[in-house]
Amino acid sequence: MNLTDRSEIPPERPQGRAGNLGNKIPAGVWVLGFVSLFMDISSEMIHALLPAYMVTVLGLSTLAVGVIEGIAEATASIVKVFSGALSDWLGKRKLLAALGYGLAAVTKPIFPLASSLDWIVAARFVDRIGKGIRGAPRDALVADIAPPHLRGASFGLRQSLDTVGAFLGPLLAIVLMWLTADNFRAVFWIAVIPALLSVVLITAAVKEPRHESGPRLVRVPLHRAELARLGPAYWWVVAVAAVFTLARFSEAFLVLRAQSLGVPLAVVPAVMVVMSAAYSVSAYPVGMLSDRIDRTTILAVGLSLLIAADAALAFASGYAALGLGVVLWGLHMGFTQGLLATLVADASPPEMRGTAFGMFNLVTGLVLLVASIVAGALWEVSGPRATFLGGAAFAALALPGVLLIRMKLKR
Repeated sequence: MNLTDRSEIPPERPQGRAGNLGNKIPAGVWVLGFVSLFMDISSEMIHALLPAYMVTVLGLSTLAVGVIEGIAEATASIVKVFSGALSDWLGKRKLLAALGYGLAAVTKPIFPLASSLDWIVAARFVDRIGKGIRGAPRDALVADIAPPHLRGASFGLRQSLDTVGAFLGPLLAIVLMWLTADNFRAVFWIAVIPALLSVVLITAAVKEPRHESGPRLVRVPLHRAELARLGPAYWWVVAVAAVFTLARFSEAFLVLRAQSLGVPLAVVPAVMVVMSAAYSVSAYPVGMLSDRIDRTTILAVGLSLLIAADAALAFASGYAALGLGVVLWGLHMGFTQGLLATLVADASPPEMRGTAFGMFNLVTGLVLLVASIVAGALWEVSGPRATFLGGAAFAALALPGVLLIRMKLKR
């Protein structure tokens, strides 16, 4: 069975009205995309300035900032697996997704109000817990709402809108800092507005699909017997994604590479803007394409783009090569991130999708932490070339696994 042959895919839970829109992506997917966009604008407005705020205003060391950020992100990855499993047990996705977005929105006013580091750290952790709570149920909700023949386009659209927020946030922060004469607290207060819009949208405009006949009851989602039901195809997707994640370490190394090539500090944030723009522009078209041709072929193209990006960045000696590497990096994200989420949905039973996305996010989140540590160690020992060549090597190792995913899904 080819992935594009939808006639042989076992029937899934009914999609309700949202699934009967022909070739139009359901309205619920669009709304979830804008929910992600507004929350990302809010979060990135704050996170783009937070390290500088903690160092310059609160007097924190850069090492402490790194430790706080690393532990916060790892916390989000761990929470995702439990929230995903809980959404399967409850048979409800929207409640947990809305709770996660609500927690993140509640933390936003704490940043301008905080007068000490303790409050900042507490708000940062609660914000990441909110991200962990919403992540897996939201992705499972997208899979539930989207009809199977538009699943790739639906995940691509949500990812694209999410990434638009990721680069609009820092741009707004830069403009607002200029307009307010570097008033951190004023910018933090403005960031509260899109966060509240995000919560209003998911609460009022997203509906769970109606189920004419309920799915199999999942009693203990994280029990070994239930995890075994996810099947070999799903675990191969997770394994390949883990190896691939070793290759795509933190984008912070793109910024460091720009600095190593002499890019002025004032212009360095443009690296993330360019990367996010390439990511955003490519994610939706790639998602639509994946509904028409074999998904694993596109995933292999994405891995090849990462190898090319790593090579360009490893041997870059000027701004042109740096720009090429950054654009290729963004394109590889567009070719792979939404597609991996689609493959998780393809390979997992509908009633176990929350657990499936939770386990996937847990594994890739922890591996990303390891990958960033390895990348930093290679940089310290042998310089930037070794870091990016190491990433290319891990990406090459993941390529044969794509063929195994194809074989498992065909079975």
